[in-house]
Amino acid sequence: MVAPSVCMFFSFYLARRYLFSPKKHSAVNIISAVSVCGIALSTLAMVCTLSVFNGFQEMVEGFFTTFDAQLKIVPVQGKVFNPLESRLQQVRSMSSIAIWSETIEEQAVVQYKQRQAMVTIKGVERNFEQLTEIDSLLIGSGRFMLTDSEVEYGVLGVDLMSELGTGLQFIDPLLVYAPKRNVRVNIANPSAAFNRRYLFSPGVVFACNQQKYDANYILTSLDFARRLFNYDTQVSAIEIKLRPEADVRRVEREIQRKLGDRFKVLNQYEQQEEVFRIMEIEKLISYFFLTFILVVACFNLVGSLSMLMLDKREDVETLGWLGADQRMISRIFICEGRLISLIGALIGIFLGVLLCYVQQRFGWIKLGSGESFLVDAYPVSVHWVDLLLIFCTVLVVGFVSSWYPVRRIKLNLSKNKG
Repeated sequence: MVAPSVCMFFSFYLARRYLFSPKKHSAVNIISAVSVCGIALSTLAMVCTLSVFNGFQEMVEGFFTTFDAQLKIVPVQGKVFNPLESRLQQVRSMSSIAIWSETIEEQAVVQYKQRQAMVTIKGVERNFEQLTEIDSLLIGSGRFMLTDSEVEYGVLGVDLMSELGTGLQFIDPLLVYAPKRNVRVNIANPSAAFNRRYLFSPGVVFACNQQKYDANYILTSLDFARRLFNYDTQVSAIEIKLRPEADVRRVEREIQRKLGDRFKVLNQYEQQEEVFRIMEIEKLISYFFLTFILVVACFNLVGSLSMLMLDKREDVETLGWLGADQRMISRIFICEGRLISLIGALIGIFLGVLLCYVQQRFGWIKLGSGESFLVDAYPVSVHWVDLLLIFCTVLVVGFVSSWYPVRRIKLNLSKNKG
Protein backbone atom coordinates (compact mmCIF):
# COMPACT_ATOMS: atom_id res chain seq x y z
CA MET A 1 0.00 0.00 0.00
CA VAL A 2 1.37 3.40 -0.98
CA ALA A 3 1.94 5.84 1.90
CA PRO A 4 -0.27 8.99 1.88
CA SER A 5 2.81 11.24 1.93
CA VAL A 6 4.12 9.54 -1.22
CA CYS A 7 0.74 10.03 -2.92
CA MET A 8 0.74 13.70 -1.99
CA PHE A 9 4.27 14.20 -3.28
CA PHE A 10 3.42 12.37 -6.52
CA SER A 11 0.26 14.45 -7.00
CA PHE A 12 2.17 17.68 -6.35
CA TYR A 13 4.94 16.59 -8.75
CA LEU A 14 2.48 15.93 -11.59
CA ALA A 15 0.53 19.11 -10.85
CA ARG A 16 3.72 21.16 -11.05
CA ARG A 17 4.69 19.54 -14.35
CA TYR A 18 1.21 20.09 -15.79
CA LEU A 19 1.34 23.77 -14.77
CA PHE A 20 4.72 24.65 -16.26
CA SER A 21 5.14 22.14 -19.08
CA PRO A 22 3.89 22.90 -22.62
CA LYS A 23 0.39 21.61 -23.45
CA LYS A 24 -0.92 20.12 -26.63
CA HIS A 25 -3.11 23.15 -27.11
CA SER A 26 -1.51 26.55 -26.50
CA ALA A 27 -4.86 27.91 -25.34
CA VAL A 28 -4.50 25.90 -22.14
CA ASN A 29 -1.21 27.67 -21.36
CA ILE A 30 -2.82 31.05 -22.07
CA ILE A 31 -5.82 30.31 -19.84
CA SER A 32 -3.53 29.16 -17.02
CA ALA A 33 -1.51 32.37 -17.32
CA VAL A 34 -4.71 34.42 -17.35
CA SER A 35 -5.84 32.62 -14.18
CA VAL A 36 -2.60 33.48 -12.38
CA CYS A 37 -2.78 37.10 -13.59
CA GLY A 38 -6.43 37.46 -12.57
CA ILE A 39 -5.78 36.21 -9.05
CA ALA A 40 -2.60 38.32 -8.79
CA LEU A 41 -4.38 41.51 -9.89
CA SER A 42 -7.27 40.88 -7.48
CA THR A 43 -4.80 40.30 -4.66
CA LEU A 44 -2.86 43.44 -5.59
CA ALA A 45 -6.08 45.46 -5.54
CA MET A 46 -6.94 44.14 -2.07
CA VAL A 47 -3.48 44.97 -0.70
CA CYS A 48 -3.49 48.51 -2.10
CA THR A 49 -7.09 49.31 -1.14
CA LEU A 50 -6.82 48.11 2.45
CA SER A 51 -3.45 49.87 2.79
CA VAL A 52 -4.98 53.15 1.63
CA PHE A 53 -7.72 52.79 4.25
CA ASN A 54 -5.00 52.19 6.85
CA GLY A 55 -3.18 55.29 5.65
CA PHE A 56 -6.25 57.51 5.96
CA GLN A 57 -7.03 56.08 9.39
CA GLU A 58 -3.53 56.80 10.68
CA MET A 59 -3.70 60.30 9.19
CA VAL A 60 -6.98 60.97 11.02
CA GLU A 61 -5.50 59.54 14.21
CA GLY A 62 -2.67 62.05 13.92
CA PHE A 63 -5.13 64.95 13.67
CA PHE A 64 -7.10 63.80 16.70
CA THR A 65 -4.11 63.12 18.93
CA THR A 66 -2.99 66.76 18.70
CA PHE A 67 -6.32 67.89 20.21
CA ASP A 68 -7.40 64.98 22.41
CA ALA A 69 -5.79 64.01 25.68
CA GLN A 70 -4.14 60.61 26.15
CA LEU A 71 -6.81 59.55 28.65
CA LYS A 72 -10.17 61.06 29.51
CA ILE A 73 -12.37 60.33 32.54
CA VAL A 74 -16.11 60.82 31.97
CA PRO A 75 -19.18 59.86 34.04
CA VAL A 76 -21.24 56.83 33.05
CA GLN A 77 -24.47 58.62 33.98
CA GLY A 78 -25.16 62.33 33.83
CA LYS A 79 -23.12 65.13 32.28
CA VAL A 80 -21.06 66.42 35.20
CA PHE A 81 -19.45 65.16 38.41
CA ASN A 82 -17.47 66.44 41.35
CA PRO A 83 -13.69 66.16 40.75
CA LEU A 84 -13.01 66.32 44.50
CA GLU A 85 -14.30 62.79 45.12
CA SER A 86 -11.89 60.64 47.08
CA ARG A 87 -11.47 58.05 44.35
CA LEU A 88 -10.59 60.71 41.81
CA GLN A 89 -8.08 62.23 44.19
CA GLN A 90 -6.47 58.81 44.62
CA VAL A 91 -6.10 58.58 40.84
CA ARG A 92 -4.68 62.09 40.69
CA SER A 93 -1.87 61.09 43.04
CA MET A 94 -0.65 58.28 40.74
CA SER A 95 3.01 58.69 39.82
CA SER A 96 2.41 57.89 36.14
CA ILE A 97 0.21 61.00 35.64
CA ALA A 98 2.07 64.08 34.43
CA ILE A 99 -0.84 66.53 33.84
CA TRP A 100 -4.34 66.52 35.31
CA SER A 101 -6.77 68.95 33.67
CA GLU A 102 -10.46 69.56 34.38
CA THR A 103 -12.81 70.54 31.54
CA ILE A 104 -16.44 71.44 30.91
CA GLU A 105 -18.17 70.94 27.55
CA GLU A 106 -21.68 72.27 26.92
CA GLN A 107 -23.77 73.56 24.03
CA ALA A 108 -24.37 77.28 23.66
CA VAL A 109 -25.41 79.87 21.09
CA VAL A 110 -22.92 82.51 19.94
CA GLN A 111 -23.60 85.70 18.04
CA TYR A 112 -21.20 87.95 16.18
CA LYS A 113 -22.89 91.03 14.72
CA GLN A 114 -25.80 89.58 12.71
CA ARG A 115 -24.57 85.99 12.52
CA GLN A 116 -25.38 83.20 14.97
CA ALA A 117 -24.26 79.59 15.43
CA MET A 118 -24.79 76.69 17.80
CA VAL A 119 -21.39 75.75 19.25
CA THR A 120 -19.70 73.63 21.89
CA ILE A 121 -18.04 75.70 24.60
CA LYS A 122 -15.06 73.85 26.07
CA GLY A 123 -13.74 75.35 29.27
CA VAL A 124 -10.20 74.25 30.04
CA GLU A 125 -7.54 74.99 32.64
CA ARG A 126 -4.35 76.94 32.03
CA ASN A 127 -2.35 73.71 31.62
CA PHE A 128 -4.25 72.82 28.43
CA GLU A 129 -1.21 73.84 26.39
CA GLN A 130 0.88 71.20 28.18
CA LEU A 131 -1.92 68.64 28.00
CA THR A 132 -2.27 68.76 24.20
CA GLU A 133 -0.35 70.05 21.20
CA ILE A 134 -2.68 73.00 20.72
CA ASP A 135 0.21 75.34 19.86
CA SER A 136 0.85 73.37 16.66
CA LEU A 137 -2.77 73.97 15.57
CA LEU A 138 -2.92 77.73 16.01
CA ILE A 139 -3.27 80.19 13.13
CA GLY A 140 -2.74 83.92 13.58
CA SER A 141 -0.34 86.49 15.00
CA GLY A 142 -1.59 86.31 18.59
CA ARG A 143 -1.01 83.63 21.21
CA PHE A 144 -3.11 81.06 23.04
CA MET A 145 -4.81 82.93 25.92
CA LEU A 146 -7.88 82.00 27.94
CA THR A 147 -8.23 84.88 30.38
CA ASP A 148 -6.50 87.87 31.94
CA SER A 149 -7.35 90.36 34.67
CA GLU A 150 -9.90 92.19 32.52
CA VAL A 151 -11.57 89.96 29.90
CA GLU A 152 -12.19 86.35 28.88
CA TYR A 153 -10.89 85.04 25.57
CA GLY A 154 -12.29 82.48 23.16
CA VAL A 155 -10.23 80.52 20.63
CA LEU A 156 -12.49 79.50 17.73
CA GLY A 157 -12.18 76.70 15.23
CA VAL A 158 -11.18 77.91 11.79
CA ASP A 159 -14.44 76.80 10.12
CA LEU A 160 -16.51 78.43 12.85
CA MET A 161 -14.54 81.63 12.30
CA SER A 162 -15.53 81.54 8.63
CA GLU A 163 -19.17 80.83 9.46
CA LEU A 164 -19.42 83.78 11.86
CA GLY A 165 -17.20 86.04 9.75
CA THR A 166 -15.10 87.14 12.72
CA GLY A 167 -11.68 86.96 11.08
CA LEU A 168 -8.52 86.01 12.96
CA GLN A 169 -8.69 89.12 15.17
CA PHE A 170 -12.24 90.31 15.87
CA ILE A 171 -12.69 93.64 17.60
CA ASP A 172 -16.32 93.40 18.66
CA PRO A 173 -16.90 90.82 21.42
CA LEU A 174 -18.54 87.51 20.76
CA LEU A 175 -21.89 87.16 22.57
CA VAL A 176 -22.45 83.75 24.18
CA TYR A 177 -25.91 82.61 25.34
CA ALA A 178 -26.66 79.57 27.49
CA PRO A 179 -29.89 78.61 29.27
CA LYS A 180 -29.89 78.97 33.04
CA ARG A 181 -30.11 75.72 34.94
CA ASN A 182 -33.39 74.91 36.73
CA VAL A 183 -35.06 78.09 35.47
CA ARG A 184 -38.34 78.13 33.57
CA VAL A 185 -38.66 80.29 30.48
CA ASN A 186 -40.82 83.36 31.04
CA ILE A 187 -42.78 83.96 27.85
CA ALA A 188 -43.09 87.66 28.68
CA ASN A 189 -39.32 87.97 29.07
CA PRO A 190 -37.60 84.89 27.57
CA SER A 191 -34.14 86.47 27.63
CA ALA A 192 -34.20 86.32 31.44
CA ALA A 193 -33.85 82.51 31.23
CA PHE A 194 -30.46 82.79 29.54
CA ASN A 195 -27.00 83.68 30.75
CA ARG A 196 -25.15 86.11 28.51
CA ARG A 197 -21.39 86.48 28.50
CA TYR A 198 -18.74 88.07 26.27
CA LEU A 199 -15.65 86.52 24.71
CA PHE A 200 -12.83 88.45 23.09
CA SER A 201 -10.26 87.37 20.53
CA PRO A 202 -6.66 86.48 21.47
CA GLY A 203 -5.69 86.87 17.80
CA VAL A 204 -5.54 83.17 16.95
CA VAL A 205 -7.85 80.36 15.83
CA PHE A 206 -7.14 76.62 15.79
CA ALA A 207 -7.32 74.21 12.86
CA CYS A 208 -7.04 70.47 13.49
CA ASN A 209 -8.56 69.57 10.09
CA GLN A 210 -11.57 67.83 11.63
CA GLN A 211 -15.07 69.15 11.05
CA LYS A 212 -16.19 68.10 14.52
CA TYR A 213 -13.77 70.53 16.16
CA ASP A 214 -13.05 73.19 13.55
CA ALA A 215 -16.71 73.98 12.90
CA ASN A 216 -18.16 73.66 16.42
CA TYR A 217 -15.67 74.24 19.22
CA ILE A 218 -14.66 77.35 21.14
CA LEU A 219 -11.89 77.01 23.75
CA THR A 220 -12.11 79.27 26.77
CA SER A 221 -11.29 79.24 30.48
CA LEU A 222 -12.83 76.76 32.89
CA ASP A 223 -14.05 79.57 35.18
CA PHE A 224 -15.87 81.26 32.30
CA ALA A 225 -17.61 77.97 31.39
CA ARG A 226 -18.66 77.40 35.00
CA ARG A 227 -20.18 80.86 35.26
CA LEU A 228 -21.90 80.52 31.89
CA PHE A 229 -23.50 77.15 32.70
CA ASN A 230 -24.06 77.79 36.45
CA TYR A 231 -21.68 75.18 37.82
CA ASP A 232 -19.70 75.47 41.03
CA THR A 233 -16.95 72.84 41.18
CA GLN A 234 -18.44 70.33 38.74
CA VAL A 235 -16.69 69.23 35.56
CA SER A 236 -17.80 67.17 32.57
CA ALA A 237 -14.46 65.41 32.10
CA ILE A 238 -10.94 65.08 33.43
CA GLU A 239 -8.23 64.88 30.79
CA ILE A 240 -4.90 63.27 31.58
CA LYS A 241 -1.43 63.27 30.07
CA LEU A 242 0.92 60.52 31.21
CA ARG A 243 4.65 60.57 31.73
CA PRO A 244 6.68 59.46 28.67
CA GLU A 245 7.72 56.16 30.24
CA ALA A 246 4.16 55.18 31.24
CA ASP A 247 2.28 52.35 29.50
CA VAL A 248 -1.03 53.89 28.37
CA ARG A 249 -2.95 50.61 28.30
CA ARG A 250 -1.75 49.52 31.73
CA VAL A 251 -2.46 52.91 33.31
CA GLU A 252 -5.89 53.02 31.67
CA ARG A 253 -6.81 49.65 33.21
CA GLU A 254 -5.42 50.69 36.61
CA ILE A 255 -7.41 53.95 36.64
CA GLN A 256 -10.58 52.12 35.60
CA ARG A 257 -10.07 49.61 38.42
CA LYS A 258 -9.68 52.41 40.97
CA LEU A 259 -12.72 54.38 39.78
CA GLY A 260 -15.12 51.47 39.45
CA ASP A 261 -18.35 51.46 37.43
CA ARG A 262 -19.35 55.11 37.92
CA PHE A 263 -16.73 56.39 35.48
CA LYS A 264 -15.33 55.47 32.09
CA VAL A 265 -11.70 55.91 31.12
CA LEU A 266 -11.31 56.60 27.40
CA ASN A 267 -8.10 56.49 25.39
CA GLN A 268 -7.64 58.60 22.26
CA TYR A 269 -9.15 55.94 20.02
CA GLU A 270 -12.22 55.50 22.24
CA GLN A 271 -12.77 59.26 22.42
CA GLN A 272 -13.33 59.19 18.64
CA GLU A 273 -14.88 55.73 18.48
CA GLU A 274 -17.68 56.71 16.10
CA VAL A 275 -15.28 58.10 13.49
CA PHE A 276 -12.97 55.10 13.56
CA ARG A 277 -15.89 52.67 13.59
CA ILE A 278 -17.20 54.22 10.37
CA MET A 279 -13.75 53.88 8.81
CA GLU A 280 -13.54 50.24 9.90
CA ILE A 281 -16.96 49.54 8.38
CA GLU A 282 -15.92 51.18 5.12
CA LYS A 283 -12.76 49.08 5.09
CA LEU A 284 -14.77 45.91 5.78
CA ILE A 285 -17.24 46.66 2.99
CA SER A 286 -14.36 47.28 0.58
CA TYR A 287 -12.83 43.96 1.61
CA PHE A 288 -16.08 42.11 0.81
CA PHE A 289 -16.44 43.84 -2.57
CA LEU A 290 -12.86 42.97 -3.49
CA THR A 291 -13.41 39.39 -2.35
CA PHE A 292 -16.38 39.22 -4.73
CA ILE A 293 -14.12 40.47 -7.54
CA LEU A 294 -11.64 37.75 -6.56
CA VAL A 295 -14.40 35.14 -6.84
CA VAL A 296 -15.19 36.40 -10.34
CA ALA A 297 -11.49 36.23 -11.24
CA CYS A 298 -11.36 32.64 -10.01
CA PHE A 299 -13.81 31.62 -12.75
CA ASN A 300 -10.71 31.64 -14.94
CA LEU A 301 -9.33 29.00 -12.61
CA VAL A 302 -12.37 26.81 -13.23
CA GLY A 303 -11.88 27.16 -16.98
CA SER A 304 -8.15 26.51 -16.71
CA LEU A 305 -8.60 23.25 -14.80
CA SER A 306 -11.41 22.11 -17.10
CA MET A 307 -9.26 22.71 -20.19
CA LEU A 308 -6.32 20.99 -18.53
CA MET A 309 -8.42 17.91 -17.77
CA LEU A 310 -9.49 17.71 -21.39
CA ASP A 311 -5.91 18.18 -22.54
CA LYS A 312 -4.62 15.46 -20.20
CA ARG A 313 -7.43 12.98 -20.75
CA GLU A 314 -5.07 10.39 -22.19
CA ASP A 315 -2.70 10.81 -19.25
CA VAL A 316 -5.59 10.33 -16.83
CA GLU A 317 -6.60 7.12 -18.56
CA THR A 318 -3.00 5.90 -18.49
CA LEU A 319 -2.75 6.63 -14.77
CA GLY A 320 -5.97 4.73 -14.24
CA TRP A 321 -4.60 1.65 -16.03
CA LEU A 322 -1.43 1.91 -13.92
CA GLY A 323 -3.51 1.67 -10.73
CA ALA A 324 -4.20 5.29 -9.80
CA ASP A 325 -7.62 5.63 -8.18
CA GLN A 326 -10.03 8.53 -8.48
CA ARG A 327 -8.77 10.14 -5.28
CA MET A 328 -5.20 10.36 -6.55
CA ILE A 329 -6.26 11.71 -9.94
CA SER A 330 -8.50 14.29 -8.26
CA ARG A 331 -5.67 15.28 -5.94
CA ILE A 332 -3.45 16.05 -8.96
CA PHE A 333 -5.84 18.64 -10.33
CA ILE A 334 -6.66 20.02 -6.88
CA CYS A 335 -2.92 20.60 -6.40
CA GLU A 336 -2.90 22.27 -9.80
CA GLY A 337 -5.60 24.72 -8.67
CA ARG A 338 -3.84 25.32 -5.37
CA LEU A 339 -0.58 26.08 -7.15
CA ILE A 340 -2.28 28.61 -9.40
CA SER A 341 -3.92 30.26 -6.37
CA LEU A 342 -0.69 30.24 -4.36
CA ILE A 343 1.40 31.70 -7.17
CA GLY A 344 -1.22 34.37 -7.92
CA ALA A 345 -1.47 35.27 -4.22
CA LEU A 346 2.30 35.57 -3.76
CA ILE A 347 2.75 37.63 -6.93
CA GLY A 348 -0.18 39.91 -6.01
CA ILE A 349 1.02 40.48 -2.45
CA PHE A 350 4.57 41.18 -3.61
CA LEU A 351 3.45 43.66 -6.26
CA GLY A 352 0.93 45.24 -3.88
CA VAL A 353 3.52 45.78 -1.15
CA LEU A 354 5.98 47.10 -3.75
CA LEU A 355 3.41 49.55 -5.14
CA CYS A 356 2.51 50.72 -1.62
CA TYR A 357 6.18 51.25 -0.82
CA VAL A 358 6.67 53.30 -4.00
CA GLN A 359 3.55 55.35 -3.20
CA GLN A 360 4.70 55.91 0.37
CA ARG A 361 8.20 56.84 -0.74
CA PHE A 362 7.46 59.02 -3.78
CA GLY A 363 3.69 59.75 -3.69
CA TRP A 364 3.15 59.23 -7.40
CA ILE A 365 -0.64 58.86 -7.22
CA LYS A 366 -1.98 62.30 -6.28
CA LEU A 367 -5.28 63.16 -4.63
CA GLY A 368 -5.81 66.20 -6.82
CA SER A 369 -4.28 69.36 -8.17
CA GLY A 370 -6.03 71.80 -5.84
CA GLU A 371 -5.09 72.92 -2.33
CA SER A 372 -8.29 71.66 -0.68
CA PHE A 373 -6.69 68.34 0.32
CA LEU A 374 -4.79 67.85 3.55
CA VAL A 375 -2.19 65.69 1.82
CA ASP A 376 -0.95 65.73 -1.77
CA ALA A 377 -0.85 61.97 -2.39
CA TYR A 378 -2.84 58.98 -1.21
CA PRO A 379 -1.53 57.89 2.22
CA VAL A 380 -0.76 54.17 2.53
CA SER A 381 0.17 51.93 5.43
CA VAL A 382 0.72 48.19 5.00
CA HIS A 383 -0.30 46.03 7.98
CA TRP A 384 0.89 42.44 8.18
CA VAL A 385 -2.50 41.39 9.59
CA ASP A 386 -4.16 42.59 6.38
CA LEU A 387 -1.59 40.71 4.29
CA LEU A 388 -2.28 37.51 6.23
CA LEU A 389 -6.04 37.98 5.82
CA ILE A 390 -5.69 38.60 2.08
CA PHE A 391 -3.40 35.59 1.65
CA CYS A 392 -5.83 33.29 3.47
CA THR A 393 -8.80 34.71 1.54
CA VAL A 394 -7.14 34.09 -1.83
CA LEU A 395 -6.18 30.54 -0.89
CA VAL A 396 -9.66 29.69 0.42
CA VAL A 397 -11.43 31.13 -2.63
CA GLY A 398 -8.93 29.45 -4.96
CA PHE A 399 -9.26 26.08 -3.24
CA VAL A 400 -13.05 26.21 -3.36
CA SER A 401 -12.91 27.18 -7.05
CA SER A 402 -10.76 24.11 -7.74
CA TRP A 403 -13.33 21.77 -6.27
CA TYR A 404 -16.03 22.10 -8.95
CA PRO A 405 -14.07 21.03 -12.06
CA VAL A 406 -12.35 18.24 -10.10
CA ARG A 407 -15.74 16.97 -8.99
CA ARG A 408 -16.82 16.88 -12.62
CA ILE A 409 -13.83 14.78 -13.65
CA LYS A 410 -14.55 12.34 -10.82
CA LEU A 411 -18.12 11.92 -12.07
CA ASN A 412 -16.86 11.37 -15.61
CA LEU A 413 -14.41 8.73 -14.44
CA SER A 414 -17.14 6.98 -12.51
CA LYS A 415 -19.37 6.90 -15.59
CA ASN A 416 -16.58 5.57 -17.78
CA LYS A 417 -15.84 2.77 -15.35
CA GLY A 418 -19.52 2.03 -15.03
